[in-house]
Amino acid sequence: MSPVTTLTLFSFRKHKFWAFKQMGIVGFQMKSVTGLQFYKFLGTGGGQGFSLRPDFSTYAFLGVWDDKLNYQKCLDEHPIFLEYRKKSDTQRELILKAVKSHGKWSGTNPFKTQQVDHDAQEAKNYKAVVITRATLRWNRLYSFWRAVPAASKAINNAQGVSYYKGIGEWPFIQQATVSIWDSFEAVNTFAYKGKQHAKIVKETREKKWYKEDLFSRFYLVSDTINKSIT
Repeated sequence: MSPVTTLTLFSFRKHKFWAFKQMGIVGFQMKSVTGLQFYKFLGTGGGQGFSLRPDFSTYAFLGVWDDKLNYQKCLDEHPIFLEYRKKSDTQRELILKAVKSHGKWSGTNPFKTQQVDHDAQEAKNYKAVVITRATLRWNRLYSFWRAVPAASKAINNAQGVSYYKGIGEWPFIQQATVSIWDSFEAVNTFAYKGKQHAKIVKETREKKWYKEDLFSRFYLVSDTINKSIT
């Protein structure tokens, strides 16, 4: 079995306050999980996903694993995830294979050692996933959030994107995004040929918004949605 990255999204209708409270306590209970190299419990953004307004109905768990079996065992047996599965209405599981990653997340690049060579033929069998993450500089917060509506509009109008969501550890300061694309060609067209996105990238460099940032690309190995077990 080869290493995998997973992003598990839990949605809630009845237990939103319970899910919100977990954000501050569940992380400490995952430190000794077998095969788990790196993990983050994440909140999500409201609206179109990139917003100052939180989405209190959706939370995410990002994990980097030695292999898929360790992930599945944890999800099926660990008390935390049994409770998440019981209280959530839906559970969406993305299984990812890292292709390219640069930058850092909490001082490390959790995906770099899992990278596989990008094979054009193999890529035809998979959709593409992009995860970005950044810690904002305190003195750049206003400038950054002023640019967010333009970023949301740009990806909303992009060709080839089927899903996008803002995710993050701390509101306003530590922000991340996940997006699913038909192909890496669609990602490249948006990233390098779209005028709105190019302008945002230029502003990022000129205004030095980020204290730490990371950009990672993945193959989407599988995408499944499960309903609550209750």
